Amino acid sequence: MAEERVMLEQVEGRRCFACGTANPVGLKMQFYRLGNAVYSDIQLAQHFEGWENMAHGGIISTILDEIMSWAIICFRKTLFVTRKMELKYVRPVPLNTSLRARGRVMDEDKGSLIKTRGELFDDVGRILARSVGEFALVTEEKLADVPQGVKAEMLNLFERMS
Repeated sequence: MAEERVMLEQVEGRRCFACGTANPVGLKMQFYRLGNAVYSDIQLAQHFEGWENMAHGGIISTILDEIMSWAIICFRKTLFVTRKMELKYVRPVPLNTSLRARGRVMDEDKGSLIKTRGELFDDVGRILARSVGEFALVTEEKLADVPQGVKAEMLNLFERMS
């Protein structure tokens, strides 16, 4: 029996460039879980261009950072920040075509760090870019620096995902 796509709920009204619903120029990425990975199906418009008819490398990096982050949100349900990311551009990323990003958590228990992997595919399944990320858990001490509203929204999101 095939695994079922499970759409992941997002926090409405956030201005995050990648996943925010209130950012008029953002990517507005939406996510779903399928097996042990999180996916996002996206299409990049012309205003995300770097070289002619190719996506800007910074946009590709943003997509991969975000898909790896949502893998942590989905499977670890914890607050974190991106610590380090390695990225390899494999093929040019075309504009105005269907793309699929996939993110997975690689290491489950590494203390205060979480390792992830992200990949971006074209509409026929060829790899366009790949990344490995290292994310740091936000400690109780640092949690005091997170705005109360953001903290409450994320904790509520984790609870609804359970």
